Amino acid sequence: MAITVKEFSEMFGKDVFTDKGMFCGKVADVQVDLRKFRVRAIVIEAVRGSYLAELVGGKRGVILPYQFVQSIGDIVIIRHFPASAIESKEGKEESEVPEQSS
Repeated sequence: MAITVKEFSEMFGKDVFTDKGMFCGKVADVQVDLRKFRVRAIVIEAVRGSYLAELVGGKRGVILPYQFVQSIGDIVIIRHFPASAIESKEGKEESEVPEQSS
């Protein structure tokens, strides 16, 4: 995986696309596992009209496990996930995409 980001703050606001070219939104936050010293997930803000916004409906965003991230540069490219991969959770402002087994 090609990573050119030197600081987490550089990731905020970057556009996020799937590897099939679908616009998902922008990076809103990064979750870090301090015990293991690694990135756990990125939080993607679902922009109105984007592929992700259509999947999650009125939710504000999605917590995406970091293993979905394929590349980080001027944009963030993630693995494409079908609509069936999104679990709707009532009472939460964000949905979480379940981890994909490899």
